[in-house]
Amino acid sequence: MSKMNKRLLRDRLANWESRNNPLTTLSVKQKDVCIQLSSVVNERRIPTDLPEEDGHSVISHQTKEISQDTSLSEEFQKNAPPEKAETAQMFLSWYSDLERDMEKEEEAPYRHYIEELQGYQDQCDGVLGEVTTALTYLAGLQKQYISVSTKTNALHDACEHLLAEQTRLMNTAENISNKLSYYNELDRISSKLASPTLMVTNESFVPMLSRLDECILYLKNNPNYKESQTYLARLNQCLSRALNLMKSHVINILQSATRQVQEKKDTTQLGDNAFTLFYGKFRANAPRVKALVEQLEIRLDKSPEYNQALVDCQQCYFTQREQLLGPSISSTINDLATKHARDHCALMRSGCAFMVHVCEDEYQLYYNFFTRHSPLLDEMLERLCNNLYDVFRPLIIHVNHLETLAELCSIMKVEMLEEHAQAYAQELSSFGNVCRQMLMDMQERLVYRTYIYIRSDILQYSAAQGDLAYPEKLEMMQSIAESIKAGETKGHTRTPSSSSLKGHSRSPSNASSTSQEVAELTEAGKNQADPAEMKSLTSTMPMSPADLHGMWYPTVRRTLVTLSKLYRCIDKTTFQGLSQEALQSCIQSLKIAKEGITKRKTLMDGQLFLIKHLLILREQIAPFQTDFSIRETSLDFSKLKDFGKMKDAAKGLIQNSSKMFTFNSNNSLLHFILEGTPHVMEHFVDSKKDVDYELKITCEEFIHHMSDTFTEPLKTFLSRASVVINMKQEEGIKSVTLRQQPFATPEKLHDVVSETYKNIKSRLPTIHKSMQLYLANRDTETILFKPIKVNIQQAFQQLSQILSENYTEEDKQIVANPSPEQINLLISTSMR
Repeated sequence: MSKMNKRLLRDRLANWESRNNPLTTLSVKQKDVCIQLSSVVNERRIPTDLPEEDGHSVISHQTKEISQDTSLSEEFQKNAPPEKAETAQMFLSWYSDLERDMEKEEEAPYRHYIEELQGYQDQCDGVLGEVTTALTYLAGLQKQYISVSTKTNALHDACEHLLAEQTRLMNTAENISNKLSYYNELDRISSKLASPTLMVTNESFVPMLSRLDECILYLKNNPNYKESQTYLARLNQCLSRALNLMKSHVINILQSATRQVQEKKDTTQLGDNAFTLFYGKFRANAPRVKALVEQLEIRLDKSPEYNQALVDCQQCYFTQREQLLGPSISSTINDLATKHARDHCALMRSGCAFMVHVCEDEYQLYYNFFTRHSPLLDEMLERLCNNLYDVFRPLIIHVNHLETLAELCSIMKVEMLEEHAQAYAQELSSFGNVCRQMLMDMQERLVYRTYIYIRSDILQYSAAQGDLAYPEKLEMMQSIAESIKAGETKGHTRTPSSSSLKGHSRSPSNASSTSQEVAELTEAGKNQADPAEMKSLTSTMPMSPADLHGMWYPTVRRTLVTLSKLYRCIDKTTFQGLSQEALQSCIQSLKIAKEGITKRKTLMDGQLFLIKHLLILREQIAPFQTDFSIRETSLDFSKLKDFGKMKDAAKGLIQNSSKMFTFNSNNSLLHFILEGTPHVMEHFVDSKKDVDYELKITCEEFIHHMSDTFTEPLKTFLSRASVVINMKQEEGIKSVTLRQQPFATPEKLHDVVSETYKNIKSRLPTIHKSMQLYLANRDTETILFKPIKVNIQQAFQQLSQILSENYTEEDKQIVANPSPEQINLLISTSMR
């Protein structure tokens, strides 16, 4: 690289970091890179793909630059100074020329390049002049374009404004036309309704009605429009005329159908063709009517006049149907009443079945004409069903037989209401209302007759001799049963059997429950038996033959039959009250029968009779799923301190009537309330508990009576001995001893023990047989007899204690008191 180039490079690099106006600040590394690049560029090769001319000039130029250091010497040699330089001035002149030539040679490329650049500059100046002229023309065109564009946009905006105005005016005109159309429809509709050829069956009638509804609705929603109220009134008049045409058409069809049916009914006999006669003509006309009625039903929410028109059509329909059916239904029910005059149940079934068919047919026929349910339908069907009620009610209030009344209630409650009215609640709602009304009348009559029956046939029952023939009746039935079984199966014992009374079964399980009840009652009465043994009873014995055939005392049989009939016929509350009355009356009648049997036979027969029938009552009322308790209200006078005060308070209330409403302490009414009124008491009466209580009392009496019967001599001695022993203990008399008393000598006591022993041995089989005959249940017999056995053993134990305390061993041997084992063996042997 020549020194000039290096100098030029350094100057340029210095400009990059000039303090006054630096191009940029280079780092040391960047400076080194620039120097390296300059050295690499100087040493680069000539590209091979350059054109020949360009390559030659470039090579020449580079060669000159590279050999710049040696050119001076070569040029110096070429242009050597002349051989003779006479003077220094000549040499300097030569050297100056030489130096100028060298500079020209060195500057030749640059000058040539400058010339090229000057040519390029001239060409650029020419192009610039042309571009300036073009820009001038373009600026003029732009001004013209802006002017044209502005005018075009203004024209476009004006067109859009005109189009918007045109659209607004068209919408306004259309809106005015639409609003006026509701007013203009009045003339068209009025002229159409005034036409004599208009028929409601025409295809144009329904669209006209719809347009009329639209006009009326529009005017109602815009009451502020001019003359809207006037046009609305006139449109409503048109609507009324249209609806009157529809009603007239429907009414004419219904009345025409009614006339045709009545003409045929008067000229023909009613029989199997009755259904076709009463329903065929109407069903044939139903489609014509239903088409118009549907138009009314779908417009019910638009105007009340549609609702009124529909009601008028329905009213006409029901009037025509009732006019046709009323006399026929009344005559048919009267014919049925005549046909079944002696069979109220058959009359009830046939009459109700007839009305069920009528209600179902009328319900179906109604929906052939209409689609919406109407309460007028229920009212018409209820009036038709009242024909049955009017005919049947006079018969109900004259029925006295409980069986008939109970059967009628069962038919009405189960067959009619539950099986029909509830299963088809909508179709038979009116029929169900009439049935419920008839059921209430029948139940009222049944309750009234039941009270009379309880009082006359249960409470006031006069027993015949055969009713009190106990135990002969039981013995007779047992002998008959044994003879029949002996003929059928010889060598077999009696097998359990079941019996029923009016739907209530008596099974071995029921007998077991009866034994359990006796065990609990006996335990509560005496506390002598083992509760665990009583609660472990599971075996049952066969029923009495008399029970198998229902040969109970008449009042028991009547009571249970009455309760079984009433259970399904009346409501729970009423049944509880009647059952309370019936059971109390039955218990009272059993007590009276017990007294008669006691007078006729023995007290034991009367007690066993009462126990037997109380067990039957207790067992037979168990299946009833109801509570036998009722609430009674009474006045309690026991809390009055002095009855005289009540009398004085009542007198003061009468005498001081003027002070009844005074607001001070002298108020006579307040004084009477505080001093003279009794307390109102409420208590529950449970007939089932009454039966349990009577059974408990009777069992206790039987146990005491049997115990006294077996040990009467011994108990007499024990009572007298207890008096002597107590006297000795209280007075402290040591000289008085029991064995010295005349009735208590060892010999006398031996006779007492012997008599008691013989009494037990002789009477025990008879009593056991009677218990088997009456109770016919070994568990019940065992439970009932166990306290008696315990009482006998306790009596002998008391005697043993008295002997050990007051008698010597020699006296004990004379008395010969049996041991507990001997007593137990005696009782067990006697009961076999």
